[in-house]
Amino acid sequence: MIRRVWPLVMAAVALGIDAYVLAGVLPSIPGSLHASVAAVGLCVTAFTAAYALSGPLLSRALIRGSTARALLIALGVFNLGNLVTVVSPGIEVFLASRVIAGAGAGVLTAVATAAAAAMAADHERGRAMAMVTFGLSAGTVAGVPVGMVIGDRLNWRWTMGLVVAIGLLSMVALAVRARTIPSLPASRGPAFAVLRSPKTLVGVGGAFLLGVASLGLYTYLLPMAEARGLKGWDFALVWAWGIGGVTGSALVGRVLDASGPRTLLIALPAVLLGSFAAFWASGSPAVWLVAAALWGAAGWASVPTLQQALTGDRPEQAMPIVAFQMAAMYLGSAAGAAAGSGLLASGADPGDLSAWALAPAALGLLLTGWIAVTALRSRTPTRPRAARPAEQPECA
Repeated sequence: MIRRVWPLVMAAVALGIDAYVLAGVLPSIPGSLHASVAAVGLCVTAFTAAYALSGPLLSRALIRGSTARALLIALGVFNLGNLVTVVSPGIEVFLASRVIAGAGAGVLTAVATAAAAAMAADHERGRAMAMVTFGLSAGTVAGVPVGMVIGDRLNWRWTMGLVVAIGLLSMVALAVRARTIPSLPASRGPAFAVLRSPKTLVGVGGAFLLGVASLGLYTYLLPMAEARGLKGWDFALVWAWGIGGVTGSALVGRVLDASGPRTLLIALPAVLLGSFAAFWASGSPAVWLVAAALWGAAGWASVPTLQQALTGDRPEQAMPIVAFQMAAMYLGSAAGAAAGSGLLASGADPGDLSAWALAPAALGLLLTGWIAVTALRSRTPTRPRAARPAEQPECA
């Protein structure tokens, strides 16, 4: 199964880098574009907005022909946007390029996740979707620090060149493996029709709240640590969060395939709550390192867990459901970052931001817990039943 989905994972790595790398090189961008930091920050927000809107609104139309073609078009748009970013002469072109790249990224994430699930047998769907999330987290964890080093030694344009290079390699890999990618069913009816399901609507709300709490708070990890007297631990904390994220997304798929998402829907948000409480209550470096690793693991593992919970009984609707889920998560990330900025501007102590994040995390737990206890109760267990020896499927 891994061999079949690796081109999709590579594409997800490029997306993971692009979603966060500009934040790391932000101080060096305004001077070369003759713009303010605020204007460049608006462009980063524009990427997130385009990402969130394009998945639900455009992915359905693109897959009506060929899923492989839809992936190549989305990846091509993503690469084009990033290439224009590299050569942007001013803030106007830079803004347009971020919107283009975000639009391609939003469609690519939704279609790639649904395609990965469709390429796997029923008992491997959890691992397939988790592999795409693994690519996103790995891109964020490994690519962002590397991009920052490149930006420091050369400039931010070379950093974006790294994203373009990985995106082009992904495009070649997808083109080579295009025949192995199954066609996804084109959904009929309005784009928002999947939200008529209470389970999907609650799940999308949960994705938004967990995005606010987890990814939104991550923006302020270093200021939080500095406020607690842990300034020298910046690098270790970032890597603890990242390694936790990669590990969580790499391992959660097997748990989903073996046991289903019900327990994880409650356990993972609970781990987030515990991690945030530990940040608020303690100033110990050891506690912060463990809490950061658990935060990263639970935050990233919750993505495929929610995907499996929302699409397990409706695989034909996986693409639009994942599109709305990922859109909500990234909108939540932007909202969380904005809320943190507002709190700091109003005089809040950076060290207390994790306490503020407890509220959206707790609300997210209520929503995902409702799905686990109510919406999934009628189909326990959610994993496929093991086949009897005579019914064992052939290995691919």
